[in-house]
Amino acid sequence: MDVLRTADERFADLPGYPFEPHYTEVSNGEGGGLRVHYLDEGPADGEVVLLMHGEPSWSYLYRTMVPVLVEAGLRCVVPDLVGFGRSDKPARQGDYSYARHVAWMREALLDNLDLTGITLVGQDWGGLIGLRLVGVHPDRFARVVAANTGLPTGDQRLTEAFLDWQKFSQESPAFPIGRIVAGGCAVAPPDDVVAAYDAPFPDDAYTAGARIFPSLVPTSPDDPAAAANRAAWETLAQWDKPFLTAFSDGDAITRGGERVFHRTVPGARDRSHVTIEGGGHFLQEDKGPELAAVVAEFVAATGSPAL
Repeated sequence: MDVLRTADERFADLPGYPFEPHYTEVSNGEGGGLRVHYLDEGPADGEVVLLMHGEPSWSYLYRTMVPVLVEAGLRCVVPDLVGFGRSDKPARQGDYSYARHVAWMREALLDNLDLTGITLVGQDWGGLIGLRLVGVHPDRFARVVAANTGLPTGDQRLTEAFLDWQKFSQESPAFPIGRIVAGGCAVAPPDDVVAAYDAPFPDDAYTAGARIFPSLVPTSPDDPAAAANRAAWETLAQWDKPFLTAFSDGDAITRGGERVFHRTVPGARDRSHVTIEGGGHFLQEDKGPELAAVVAEFVAATGSPAL
């Protein structure tokens, strides 16, 4: 496996991102290793909030949420998925699979960091991967906040907006990460923020993970990931720990996706779910402090349920 690593100087002086990097190593599945980057902010003994980003962003997406959560006494762990941010980037699209992403995050977060009592906050692929971890290791998680995400099995047709995005990711000659993130926001970020989203990707050679991600979403019942996602739903159908949806009101890709959680997950029933007003697909960019306040209040209100 050929692996690229973005130079450290690309991450110098990014606006609003003063955090110290941390690293752990996972198996690449072929006898080698991959370096995974993560942020670890807040009190070491605070309840763990795991903030998982999606496609094609990185931990920079959570920069305005981390201070709010730390102020609330919470420990924020924010990984960069393999292929994104300061994490290593396998160079071929074929190096990536849904199963590998789940395995890489399991090894980094559960095996290496040994996180427990986790509050998962998952958006986009952060939910697709994080909810799979919940499905296999429910004992490690105390509660879930699902934000503009889902857990597709290929049994239902996805939105036209997503299918168009999937087609674009494979066919577009250019794949401008920063502009793609900006296009998924309700209000376009300033140029220096757009450039920060581009920082991990000096050229197109670094974008294999970002390019292939949309194609890894199960869109047919016989997709390679479909069975594992169905198994995760079986766990979620028994999940009686607190489960909150905090979708935005302006995301064409995931609009209405919160309802399946409300119907299926016992911990989501009879709960006052949240709609983040004025947010696009990347609601952390549009409304980060507001979403962080929702998470902090949810943790405080639900106490420390038995794991």
